Amino acid sequence: MVLQPFFGKGVPMSEATPQSVKPCVLVTGGAGYIGSHAVLALKDAGWPVAVIDNLTTGFRFAIPDDVRLYEGDIEDVALVAKIVAEQNIGAIMHFAGSIVVPESVSDPLKYYHNNTVKSRALIETAVTAGVPHFIFSSTAATYGTPEVSPVTEETPRVPINPYGWSKLMTEQMLGDTAAAHAMNYCALRYFNVAGADPRARTGQSTDGATHLIKVAVEAALGKREHVGVFGTDFDTPDGTGVRDYIHVSDLAAAHLLALEALMQQPDRSLTMNCGYGRGFSVLEVLDAVDRVTNMKIERRFEGRRAGDSASLVSDPSRIRATLPWEPKHADLDEIIAHAVAWERKLTQIRGNG
Repeated sequence: MVLQPFFGKGVPMSEATPQSVKPCVLVTGGAGYIGSHAVLALKDAGWPVAVIDNLTTGFRFAIPDDVRLYEGDIEDVALVAKIVAEQNIGAIMHFAGSIVVPESVSDPLKYYHNNTVKSRALIETAVTAGVPHFIFSSTAATYGTPEVSPVTEETPRVPINPYGWSKLMTEQMLGDTAAAHAMNYCALRYFNVAGADPRARTGQSTDGATHLIKVAVEAALGKREHVGVFGTDFDTPDGTGVRDYIHVSDLAAAHLLALEALMQQPDRSLTMNCGYGRGFSVLEVLDAVDRVTNMKIERRFEGRRAGDSASLVSDPSRIRATLPWEPKHADLDEIIAHAVAWERKLTQIRGNG
């Protein structure tokens, strides 16, 4: 299929340069967990890449040496405009933001600032600079506590925490902006992202991370004494929360395919779930980590956390019908094995640092 990419002030690539030349993609939050995997996926596929990250939660070592890193904030309009001009940015993949649900409940204004206000500044800069394609890192938290499972894109969006609201507000801004300006967008609603690059080039590196698989792997490797199980009275088969876990590399691959789809049809925008369509409970995940690592994690049962829902499982029918997306790592044990390999490498990196 022949692509018709656009870049710089909405000029069709076919009018400016050979179609084989790919425009540079600006990855916000590219030194973070999911963003760094998107950077690798873009590079592996031959896309020029630039990264902006304020390194608050990202890591310089996550960026390949041949990728230009601009240390700064997406709210810095002058800096983002400079990057777009210098790198001839043709698309933005927006990962920068705050992601811890309980923290969003205790500090909502931080989330509305980092995830909504700053996104508004980034979107405005993109429109002003003529960047025609925008891919947004959204979340299944926009659905809140859905009454049906699996969850489709048409399921009512009723977030139950400020994190979900902050992301849904950005989706709304993108929809309104695309209706008024020469820009199309794709909002990808992630379910639970886990695992690491199969070649252990990057992975989840945040201290004090709250992702279950990351926490469990740390416990299995002796970096934590136990794993807290928050809530055992949910309306689920074993009483613990059920989530749809997607390998981060499969998620990154979906971003590239979404970008190609936006370029092929510049008048169309997309909103799609990113998950595998099956869920695992907290206890099932912990059992799998025990199995993969041949260890026995101590579990401590605690009360529910604010803002947690009982079950979130995706219906991935739309993304499978829209994109030629074929997950390569849709196996829980493989996801955990890659997370373990990265955790061990991260120990070496920090030991040498």
